[in-house]
Amino acid sequence: MRDEPAKPVRGFMLDMARKYFTADWIEDRVRELGDLKYNQLGLHFSDDQGFRIESTSHPEIVSQQHLTKAQVQKIVKLAQSLAHPDRARDRLAGASGRGHRRAPRSSAAQCQRRGDPGAIDISKPESAEIVDDLLNEYAGLFPGNQWHLGGDEYQALVVSNPEASYPQLAAAARKAYGSGATVADLATGWLNGRATTVRADDRTPRAWNDGFFRDTSVQPDKDIQVAYWTGKEIGARAPVEYLSTGRKVINYNDEFLYYVLGEPQTFVYPTGQRIYEQWTPRVLRGTTAVPAKYDDQILGGSFAVWCDLANSQTQAQVAAGIRMPLRATVQKLWDAGAPELSWAEFRALADRLD
Repeated sequence: MRDEPAKPVRGFMLDMARKYFTADWIEDRVRELGDLKYNQLGLHFSDDQGFRIESTSHPEIVSQQHLTKAQVQKIVKLAQSLAHPDRARDRLAGASGRGHRRAPRSSAAQCQRRGDPGAIDISKPESAEIVDDLLNEYAGLFPGNQWHLGGDEYQALVVSNPEASYPQLAAAARKAYGSGATVADLATGWLNGRATTVRADDRTPRAWNDGFFRDTSVQPDKDIQVAYWTGKEIGARAPVEYLSTGRKVINYNDEFLYYVLGEPQTFVYPTGQRIYEQWTPRVLRGTTAVPAKYDDQILGGSFAVWCDLANSQTQAQVAAGIRMPLRATVQKLWDAGAPELSWAEFRALADRLD
């Protein structure tokens, strides 16, 4: 009997920055993910509303409610115990900043600001130093070989004229990259720098598709994986534009795989049935699949919980709400073909095995 996954990346991302989740709750999810053969847990632990993991390099940024390093190490140890030995390094992936329809985040989201909540002033060398301090610190905490750098929704890039609105960034761009350089060039170069930092810690960098994968003179490093979640944000392009250049992509399709607390904007809670019946790893945006020739470049997918309206659900409600979506997602990452079982049969099987 042969049983192997269609996709190597089977992930779950948790926004613990905007909603504090207890260590016990996260450990319960790790056990659930292990049973389901997920192999990546991304912890989004930095955002405007919170910085949720203990820091020794910059303790001043840590929120009152946070996980200690000892708690994170316990979560990591549990995850490793549930992983197949030769896949243990894939078990836990660190995840830095991610804004959701607001400003960009990075690991020092509350440092070196220029008046805009959550926006790092990337014209200042100290900003990179602080973020690099944190990246290097947490590289020693997380054993995974991936690191999500965030990189989307940078405040300076969501205005109509970045150069006029942020003259100090425009000046820094011209100084670094020449007279025709833009703020987008500066942002791309800045995040390339952070990719260099995590690469030195033996991590593969990842970034959101609408961040610095833009049509700029400064291009993102070739090894940065594209976390594709939307085609609606400023700066986002069609999936094929990334795939056609040879980039590797992870599917975070926000129409199927985003569980956004409070359902703001146009979000609705995803259902396991819709994922099971309509989604495949090649459906990166909307409901249309990219051509089959790109299948090998799509490394897998990640289901994500985002806590935009943090008090909309309790921890228990989140766990219940994502139960069947998690099962449907990993089933389609394990076998992307047309399901042999009906949804009713699949749900009954899930109920029997839990």
